[in-house]
Amino acid sequence: MVYVGWYFKYDTSNYLRLKIKVAIFASGSGTNAEKIFQHFQGHPSIDIALLLSNNHKAFALQRAENYNIPTAVFNRQQLYHSNYVVDLLLASDISFVVLAGFMWLVPQNLLKAFPNKIVNIHPALLPKYGGKGMYGMHVHQAVVENGEVETGITIHFVDENYDEGDIIKQAKCEINPGETADEVAKKVHELEYEHYPSTIEMLVGD
Repeated sequence: MVYVGWYFKYDTSNYLRLKIKVAIFASGSGTNAEKIFQHFQGHPSIDIALLLSNNHKAFALQRAENYNIPTAVFNRQQLYHSNYVVDLLLASDISFVVLAGFMWLVPQNLLKAFPNKIVNIHPALLPKYGGKGMYGMHVHQAVVENGEVETGITIHFVDENYDEGDIIKQAKCEINPGETADEVAKKVHELEYEHYPSTIEMLVGD
């Protein structure tokens, strides 16, 4: 008797791998968002699938369109008094949310839908210079006026309060005597561009 066996060879390179989908929230220019777009272009397992904004004039929307990333605009009613934003994220199979210059407080329904899956970047070394109204140049001006010798960025999880979520990572830079708030801001932006995309990659890939 002769036994004939079958041998199947699978070429797994042709199989479609489902990517983890990430949404970005932005309110303004979107420079951090664009660095994130660039970082994840062609990524094998992570896809920036959606950009949302509370500001229909935000240039971040145009940046997203330049990278063929779908966009959506919502208002205060839709965010705080309905499930519109949560439903939109779930319908898009979003697994992780990134705040990149988003100025509104994240509501409870969004926090519950994405527990420990929402991150933010703050342009200072928290817990210093955090809280409502402390964003952008307001932070850098306060840092300079108070004579700080260093500043930096804080990447943190988002909770129900401004800038109080658990810290994930911080990076620092020195402030030299006589430096202006604009000069400090430039240093901090470079830290943001260097560290935020890679930290997102680490978190999403876990």
